[in-house]
Amino acid sequence: MTALPRTHSGPVTVPVPAAVRFRAACPGCRARFELAAEALRLAIGASRRTTFYSFTCPECGSAVRKPAGERIVELLTGGGVRTLRLHTAAR
Repeated sequence: MTALPRTHSGPVTVPVPAAVRFRAACPGCRARFELAAEALRLAIGASRRTTFYSFTCPECGSAVRKPAGERIVELLTGGGVRTLRLHTAAR
């Protein structure tokens, strides 16, 4: 993947190595494994409590959700993990 020139109306593509893998563990079955970026999702909320990453355990099939601090967010976004920004409704 190559970087595209920055334009005012178009997206900027950031180069991501094709073989990025992340180490993870399942709190349910205690299995340890590596996951590709496509297997993870990152949700960034307004606080630490609402910022997390999630995946499905390849061993037991459990849905896993873990908190994501600043460093984890940086690593996951830099590794090409799909990110969802959570917004709170205005009061």
